[in-house]
Amino acid sequence: MPEGTLPARGTLLGFDFGTARIGVAVGEIETGHAAPLTTIAEEANAARFAAIGRLIDEWRPVALVVGLPTALDGSAHDMSARCRRFANQLHGRFGLPVSAIDERLSSAEAEERLREVGIGRWQARKPVLDAAAAQIILQHFLDAHRHVKP
Repeated sequence: MPEGTLPARGTLLGFDFGTARIGVAVGEIETGHAAPLTTIAEEANAARFAAIGRLIDEWRPVALVVGLPTALDGSAHDMSARCRRFANQLHGRFGLPVSAIDERLSSAEAEERLREVGIGRWQARKPVLDAAAAQIILQHFLDAHRHVKP
């Protein structure tokens, strides 16, 4: 989404794409707040996009945000091309603007936050980790666009 094209109001959905799971978060432009929503654990692409379609129907977002993994030095990561492809597929299937944002260390940050709130065992964190990472990605996007006027 080009700088300055974000509307003053509306819902956004954020995605932490992974080959096994996709974390999803929801956020509001007006409040600048993001929250974890769900984790899609479907294996088949058709089932994944059907689940995303249901979320889009329910939340009616004005745009979508996808975390783009990069190495610590900012260079492309193994998953970078797959995440760009996922972002392109979202745009093609749902016709919504899609922005990619650097997601460096979002999963590590999400894991630390979950530990802080008492979700200590890996098996207990696993189902909510991806949605928490999506929240961090979307919150970073909202924070970066907070002062941009439409």
